[in-house]
Amino acid sequence: MFTIGDFARHGRVSVRMLRHYDAIGLLRPAHVDPHSGYRFYEADQLARLNRVIALKDLGFTLGEVGAILDEQIDADGLREMLRLRHAELEAALVEARARLAQVGARLRAIESEGRMSTQDVVVKKVPAVRVAELSAVAASFGPHDIGPVIGPLYDELCGRLEAAGVTGSGPGIAYYEDAGRGDGSVVVHACVTVPEGTAVEGVEVHVLPGIDEAATVVHRGSMDTVLPTAQTLARWIEANGYRSRHYARELYLECPEDRAQWVTELQEAIVRA
Repeated sequence: MFTIGDFARHGRVSVRMLRHYDAIGLLRPAHVDPHSGYRFYEADQLARLNRVIALKDLGFTLGEVGAILDEQIDADGLREMLRLRHAELEAALVEARARLAQVGARLRAIESEGRMSTQDVVVKKVPAVRVAELSAVAASFGPHDIGPVIGPLYDELCGRLEAAGVTGSGPGIAYYEDAGRGDGSVVVHACVTVPEGTAVEGVEVHVLPGIDEAATVVHRGSMDTVLPTAQTLARWIEANGYRSRHYARELYLECPEDRAQWVTELQEAIVRA
């Protein structure tokens, strides 16, 4: 027989772990001295200990390990558990690869720019919202063409909502789509989130679909200066193995009188390239 210390060395586990296995009934010692309380193990118990370690390394809990070793789970049940564990590990691997790509992209950005960017990109799900909107066409997606169109749209929209006694239930949202003219023009949609049941004459009220996966970044300052932030977002999307699906949405989080103090989140729908 082996003392608990010798058995731990042969099994390459700690004495503390063997005591824990004993306490939960996973691996009882072959003999316990009734006077000293010393634990002793037999050589053939190393096989069970090795199976415990192997199953733990596969990610099974100690409770699952005990059930497998005591044949409380048949071959079909074990096969299903292994398939589930395989799927969990595959998902973890995909997530780890995505994080690795993000770390690599951040390192490349620091090396190319000589400093760490203060604009962090976050991938998240954007929920659907009910909005009231007015729309018009701008000559291009550039800030110099968007600004003169979207400002009057919001003035008109807010005026109509106020006249109808409607108060917005959340921040403003702007989204864009190709006008289909072949000249780079875009349709500008100026929106305000509104409660369910809102109806205003001359204003379209609908549910703006959510985005399953959006790369987002926060822009601070006037939207006339948004281009560097938009370019940061575009570089991140490419560097991290994604491609853009649509024009970026704009979520206006804070819009004080001083436009230099505006806080806007850009939300761009993405898919894996």
